[in-house]
Amino acid sequence: MSNPYPNLMSPLDLGFTTLRNRVVMGSMHTGLEDRVRDIPKLAAYFAERARGGVGLIVTGGYAPNRTGWLVPFGAEMITKAQARRHRTVTDAVHAEGGKIALQILHAGRYSYNPLSASASSIKAPINPFRPRALTGRGVESTIGDFVRCARLARSAGYDGVEIMGGEGYFINQFLAPRTNKRTDKWGGSAENRRRIAVEIVRRTREAVGPDFVILFRLSMADLVEKGQTWDEIVTLARELEAAGTTIINTDIGWHEARVPTIVTSVPRAAFVDFTERLAREVTIPVCASNRINMPETAEEILARGDAQLISMARPMLADPDWVRKAEAGRSDEINTCIACNQACLDHAFGNKKVSCLLNPRAGRETDLVLSPTRRRKNVAVVGAGPAGLSAALNLAQRGHEVNLYEAGDEIGGQFGIARRIPGKEEFAETIRYYTRQLELAGVEVHLGTRVDARRLIDGGHDEIVLATGVTPRIPAIPGIEHSSVLSYAELVRDGRPVGERVAVIGAGGIGVDVSEFLTHERSPALDLEEWNREWGVTSDESAAGALTEPRSTPSAREVYLLQRKTTPIGAGLGKTSGWVHRAALKKKGVHQISGVNYERIDDEGLHITFGEKRERPQVVAVDNVVICAGQESVRDLEADLTAAGLPVHVIGGADVAAELDAKRAIEQGTRLAAAL
Repeated sequence: MSNPYPNLMSPLDLGFTTLRNRVVMGSMHTGLEDRVRDIPKLAAYFAERARGGVGLIVTGGYAPNRTGWLVPFGAEMITKAQARRHRTVTDAVHAEGGKIALQILHAGRYSYNPLSASASSIKAPINPFRPRALTGRGVESTIGDFVRCARLARSAGYDGVEIMGGEGYFINQFLAPRTNKRTDKWGGSAENRRRIAVEIVRRTREAVGPDFVILFRLSMADLVEKGQTWDEIVTLARELEAAGTTIINTDIGWHEARVPTIVTSVPRAAFVDFTERLAREVTIPVCASNRINMPETAEEILARGDAQLISMARPMLADPDWVRKAEAGRSDEINTCIACNQACLDHAFGNKKVSCLLNPRAGRETDLVLSPTRRRKNVAVVGAGPAGLSAALNLAQRGHEVNLYEAGDEIGGQFGIARRIPGKEEFAETIRYYTRQLELAGVEVHLGTRVDARRLIDGGHDEIVLATGVTPRIPAIPGIEHSSVLSYAELVRDGRPVGERVAVIGAGGIGVDVSEFLTHERSPALDLEEWNREWGVTSDESAAGALTEPRSTPSAREVYLLQRKTTPIGAGLGKTSGWVHRAALKKKGVHQISGVNYERIDDEGLHITFGEKRERPQVVAVDNVVICAGQESVRDLEADLTAAGLPVHVIGGADVAAELDAKRAIEQGTRLAAAL
């Protein structure tokens, strides 16, 4: 078969070394970098991606000095002893035919410790610690620390380094007027502000020689007020090339930016225009990044000449064999990153070990092992939601005989509902992945089959997995049976029509999703121009930070989102995506009401009061009321099966239905499969 992605899979000759393809595994801090005891796990993690065909791997960020730590006692590369220990990592990658670069990351004012330092003493809005402003001598010393780190990386066997110059970290803090208020040679004019970046590259190249890859992660759109202008970015890129940079990698947005850059509602390849414009200004390879998750998209970017390399971080968490599958024309078998952030970035910013909602083995390659079974069992899995799909597929891939029963007419469970939410279309990729993989693994899928206990008891199964999921909880509100009332499943999955004024009862994750469903006529993730208008992103070269005034499309309906809790709505959503949902609700003018009592529903609408004394009675005059008041586990088969003496395992929503949690469900299914 001819290569379906000839540009993506073509080698890239850098003069002194050749990358086997155009795929870069972008940097992502996993938490395995921070402790010596985790180096073997880190080696296994990277080796699996190298074995999967990645051309160049970039590690998580390592501080060049202790002032630059991301967290206290976090990842650093400052001693020869540390460099020697990294041989375990680089040798593992090289044994699989891959290349690997160490990212040098000084956190600057994003460093979560009181010893932090930056260009100026300006506190970041996402950090309680105010950094001290480096003296001129301190700047010179820090440049030397970057150079030492690169030397150590070379001695550790790395093929190169990536110098982190974006995302609002240390170097970016020098580059932008927002955070650089200096009046010495390291601040003031644009030339002075970019001096530190150019000097770090120039001195690093002198120290490591000509045959060592130096990537520079360049912020091509800061997406914050008082960020860099386009002319400043282009001039910096040219100077970085002259100073000895091998590859420029795209970086978009600061961590404090109020424009989403990597969540699932961001259109695919949303920022590639910035990369393309810069690629025209330099002669060295430029790498595109952000929300590129499938080979078709990557190939189109390369074929147009918009970039010479494609960087993907989270997609390599989701599927370490991404490259091999693409190379063989099996893109339908890729476990596609859905940009949910739940087990990766949410973990990283919560100081937890990073993994992947779709692939719980990510970062746990030595702990969560799915080896071939020694004894083939006949296993029945009931329910084809995330938990059941995970269990069925992994059991079959281990060698068990698996029958999967699903009462509905399609697999996916709650993912089948989620994929219909505007901005969550990527969830359909997961359903596609499991559909194909179940077929390849030989799982017998029985759709439209509401299996009963007798059939399972008589089925001769060695093990039974109940992944029967949840049913919407219907609260005991007077009038709940009114014709205006419907569940979230009836609205989203079944397509029941609603009027122009709608109340949503329950403001958890589902209530927020339903509100977004009700306020959009079409998905912003499918229209890049509309998305840019909504969030105020511009290609105007004179606009600092690439920002302009946001212009929101009016809501399709008037929506009231209510909850019993008195806490702010959306407080329990994901750390890196929750703020996006809250901002989207605000843009659409959703009425958010907390601390309510639901008194009754009738022809007038939804009657509510407030507080224990049920004060301030009022009527929310709406055409429909959508119930998003939680879920209840469906496990009616368990008692009869247990009584019959069959081994029963309950996972997913059937186990715990407090709040839909696909991360927990898929991990439960995977761990159960590993254990049986």
